[in-house]
Amino acid sequence: MRLRQQSQDHITFTGRGVRGLLLATAAVPALLLSVPAAAQTETAPPAEEQAAEDDNVVVVTGIRSTVRSSIARKQEETAIVDALSSEEIGDLPALSVGEAIQTITGATTHREKGGASEIAIRGLGPFLSNSTFNGRDATNGSGDRSVNFNQFPSELVNGIAIYKTQQANLIEGGVAGTIEIETLRPLDYGRRRIQGEVKFNYSPYQDNIRGEDGLGWRGTLSYVDQFNLGAAGELGISLGIQRNQTANPEQTLAGSSTWTACDATVVVTNNNCREVTRAEVAAGRPYYFAPNSFATRQIVEDDRRDALFGAIQWQPSPGVEINLDLQYSDRVFNEQRNDLNLSEMRRSLRNVTFTPYGTITRAEGQSTIETNSTLQTRAEEYLGGGLDVAVDVTERLKVAVDLSYSRTHRVETDRTVRLRSDAMDINGVRTAINNQRIPYVYEVLPGNFAPTITIDPRYDVTNADLFSAAARLRRDEDSRLHEIVAGRIDATYDMDGFFDRIDAGVRLARMTYNDYSDRVETNLTNRTQIRDANLACRRPFPEEDFLSSARGNAITGYATFDPVCLFQSFLGTADPGRNDDVRSVANRDVEEQTVAGYVMATYNSQIGSLPVRGNFGLRVVNTQVTSVGLRSGLDVVNNPDGTIRLVQTGDFEEVVIESENTRFLPSINAIFELRPDVLFRLAGYRAMSRPNPSALGAGREIDLDVSDTADSIEEAIANITANGSPRLEPLMSWNADASLEWYPNRDTMVAGALYYKNFTGGFIPVVIDEQFTIDGQQVTVPVVQTANSDEQSSLWGFELTLAHTFSWLPAPLDGLGAKLSYNYASSNFETQDVRYGDVLNPVTGVVTPGFIEPANVFGLSEHVVSAQAFYEKGPFSIQAVYNYRSNYYQDFVGGNTQLRYVRDNETVDLRASFDINRNISLRAEAVNLFDEPKVTDMPVQGSIRQYHYYGPRYFLGVRFRI
Repeated sequence: MRLRQQSQDHITFTGRGVRGLLLATAAVPALLLSVPAAAQTETAPPAEEQAAEDDNVVVVTGIRSTVRSSIARKQEETAIVDALSSEEIGDLPALSVGEAIQTITGATTHREKGGASEIAIRGLGPFLSNSTFNGRDATNGSGDRSVNFNQFPSELVNGIAIYKTQQANLIEGGVAGTIEIETLRPLDYGRRRIQGEVKFNYSPYQDNIRGEDGLGWRGTLSYVDQFNLGAAGELGISLGIQRNQTANPEQTLAGSSTWTACDATVVVTNNNCREVTRAEVAAGRPYYFAPNSFATRQIVEDDRRDALFGAIQWQPSPGVEINLDLQYSDRVFNEQRNDLNLSEMRRSLRNVTFTPYGTITRAEGQSTIETNSTLQTRAEEYLGGGLDVAVDVTERLKVAVDLSYSRTHRVETDRTVRLRSDAMDINGVRTAINNQRIPYVYEVLPGNFAPTITIDPRYDVTNADLFSAAARLRRDEDSRLHEIVAGRIDATYDMDGFFDRIDAGVRLARMTYNDYSDRVETNLTNRTQIRDANLACRRPFPEEDFLSSARGNAITGYATFDPVCLFQSFLGTADPGRNDDVRSVANRDVEEQTVAGYVMATYNSQIGSLPVRGNFGLRVVNTQVTSVGLRSGLDVVNNPDGTIRLVQTGDFEEVVIESENTRFLPSINAIFELRPDVLFRLAGYRAMSRPNPSALGAGREIDLDVSDTADSIEEAIANITANGSPRLEPLMSWNADASLEWYPNRDTMVAGALYYKNFTGGFIPVVIDEQFTIDGQQVTVPVVQTANSDEQSSLWGFELTLAHTFSWLPAPLDGLGAKLSYNYASSNFETQDVRYGDVLNPVTGVVTPGFIEPANVFGLSEHVVSAQAFYEKGPFSIQAVYNYRSNYYQDFVGGNTQLRYVRDNETVDLRASFDINRNISLRAEAVNLFDEPKVTDMPVQGSIRQYHYYGPRYFLGVRFRI
């Protein structure tokens, strides 16, 4: 169901989305009507299952087994938990852990490159969730606290659980919930197994690229075994490896990440539009939002990932257990980007029409046109694991010690060459327009995803001769290193009576986050050199049917070049390497130390004849942050036209900012057994979510592009912004949950939950005066950064889950099953735009109102739907998975950037398998079957910033088990 917001007051539905929702909704009556009949299966199970139970042989496998174990896990847990688990390796019904998670009630994903990446729980983004791997915090390479689930193959994971309510023994950080990823413990598995699987995949988009066949593959091999060591006890081992070689083609049109509110009363001639002030807008001056640039991008990519999982479980004696586990992932991809860029979208704008919300519907302008050729290489390595030792000190007392380590290092290198339009072509012949800047028309037509950009036909963007000036070569290297070292001690003491047991523990953790951005830039104007490189490095446009699915797109091809060839031609080397000194004012160096302790009591009793069980406890968390940043001296350079620009002197001053906070997190969970098959749960707790590591930077980003000029120092320094706020404190919330669950039999569940969250404090931009050395003098610069506000806000919602296997139907229909989940969330939380939202003066306490509506909580989708239907009979099974997520605010990593919204989106995936025998099976899968795009708006909804098309992908594989 695509719900597309044309403006802030008008919402429309597209046809296919309505059909998808109707199909999902139609399943509800069937599920509800079938439950009474299904309940009878407890006393009269199907004949084949009864026979199997008589023989003590379990025959429920595959999808039905996964659904059954998930229902059992939810019923048994003390907190409100939804899970996806399987007894067998490789049986999770998805290609990645992220895609598996989005089948869990209330969970949905943010997609990048067509795959599920960040997870939102109950419509709340990854900032408000906590993810753990085997009970431990995990790192990533994105600068936030989420887990890059694409790093972990689902074939090597056995269970995923989402704790939607908190309890004292869980690691803090889950206002929305805690995602727990679990790998297999070999002794608990209890049998030997060797399993291998090979999958071949086909991407139609990749097949459209010249020289590509659209094919890829992934291979997985796992081994589990147990050994009796005699007097040394029992030992279990498990190993799993995977190689994934594929491609993630992408087609996109994107605006810049900075949009300016232009004064609509000023006619712009041969200059950038004038930016309005808050006071002018408050006085009624009209404005429209324009990006700095707009680019059409074609991408050719190859992606390789190697993963290794291992575990050793040793029980030297009945009261001692030692577990050692390791996870390793190494992912490398190369991406060649071919961009056609209108680099001056704010220049010479005229005849602009726009909505009351500032969204341009049509504009005429003149812009330099660029072709940018980029080779991006990303290498991301993850290493994680830990050692856990549990000892039964006495019959009642058990003590466990856990030491863990997690490290992610991502290095991304871009080599980009720009060639620009000019009044003359590469042969020195005057062009038909005879100007560097080319007229164009920008239109957003009703019903189109893509803005229609019509370039003056006298300028042929496919003619490589016309890109003849201002060669610029950039080598950008970005490195992010995220590391967590942690240790914890937990003790459990079993008791008699009202209390079942008492748990207590202490956890120490040290998190470090470091990043740097390095740029080596060369600008060339020699026309002979540009001509020779242009002729030597031309390449045909790489893709057929480019953006043919994007309604409104008018650009289907343009001149493209080989970036490595251009580097070689201009510099004599394919890679000039990074600078010797990578220090920069934009770098981050953050250390966070955490000390947490808890005590929790688990109880089991009765109120009259009503059984009740649960837990209550308190977790205390102290967090200390130390952030190191650099400040650079600046010089003023006078341009020939009378304007100025700033350049860094190369001298740096180190600044250290520290902060500390302590939070108390009480929690209580209660389960009332209304009937053996009906549970009522209540939970109340306080939760916290820490700012992302990248949001704690103490550096400053200074935009010193040579094309950025100003009339005064005051105007020039407006481009200095904070890259983080080390004094940011955790977002706190008081939470209440209630859940009613009915379990008629092992294959059926009907559950509904209500939840409420009251947030203490939000986030608001603040202006803080800082001192910079400019042209040898101390200058006070007002720097905008993010701070905590004291505003109160709330969120409430409900979720519904229905799961049922129609085993009571006559054969062959008894193999049918379905699961439907729906989550609704509503909040009055406010996230202000850093440029045009409310701004707080921390000295006076005065808030200057902004003029665009604030966003809600990062990742909040009002509606989330997940529907699954499966048929499993004998050796054959097939499953369809439908996911829908309504529009949401998507933060930029690091913060201090403008608002970005992702429009509502839906996906349909299909999976099927056929068991040739008990050892060999065939598998087929289709992902993003209907080629759904991702469309984003900025800085207000309805203002198209970017759309991505990934295309569907198809997989065919074979699996063997011994």
